[in-house]
Amino acid sequence: MSAFIAACRAASVLAVCVAAPLAHAAGLRSIDIPADADGPAIHGLVWYPCAEKPAEIPVGIFTLTGVKDCPVAGDHLPLVAASHGRGGSLLGNRDTAETLADHGFVVAAINHPGDTAQDLSRSSDLSVFVERPTDIKRLIDFMTGTSAFVANIDRDRIGFFGFSRGGYTGLVLLGADPDWAGVASDACQQVPRSFCEQILGKRYPAQPLTHDPRIKAAVLADPLAIFFSAASLTPIKTPIQLWASSRGGSPSRRMNPPPIE
Repeated sequence: MSAFIAACRAASVLAVCVAAPLAHAAGLRSIDIPADADGPAIHGLVWYPCAEKPAEIPVGIFTLTGVKDCPVAGDHLPLVAASHGRGGSLLGNRDTAETLADHGFVVAAINHPGDTAQDLSRSSDLSVFVERPTDIKRLIDFMTGTSAFVANIDRDRIGFFGFSRGGYTGLVLLGADPDWAGVASDACQQVPRSFCEQILGKRYPAQPLTHDPRIKAAVLADPLAIFFSAASLTPIKTPIQLWASSRGGSPSRRMNPPPIE
């Protein structure tokens, strides 16, 4: 976590990510983004600075640390939108979110419809790779438009955190377009995955992918990057910090990826 905060203080992203000077306990508030022409309703959770003493909050099998519905402490706060991996949930990176909120960030995480632990109905379909970036754009629209946090968020300081498929989501948001017919097809011939039947059958998504220039910095952990060629990553100009986990980040794992999408 300290690596992310340090990265946000680096000269190249200071204007975007510098944290508030004082630490605060994490407030917690649920959000619900209404369905619209771009997609279904989306449920989310927001961690944010709070001046009250934190307590333990049971949420299903998890125990979070914070204050439910605490008043927001601070103004002009940087926003981080967070995206989970395949079959994950908005709680998958709760420790990262809590730490960022303690350091003055507003962190908004969502459950991607059709690709969560509670709903895997479209997890094996390429459509989720088109919809995921749109989900995050809708989240940012909501947080900076009609949410209860509008008055506290600095719209010029928006960042992104993504794990695995969430990392893929970040690459697309920052400007990359998958090379379905090239590197993605080659990767599927070497290491078959649940969505490879569509790729090898040339049933590529026809919809344009969503890019969001409002995102000024990103941290990507073990991003699913088999869809991208060097050329397709060229449009990305935004500062990115890459994380590699013990399961997905070692050189041997990159050569022989685990069965995680």
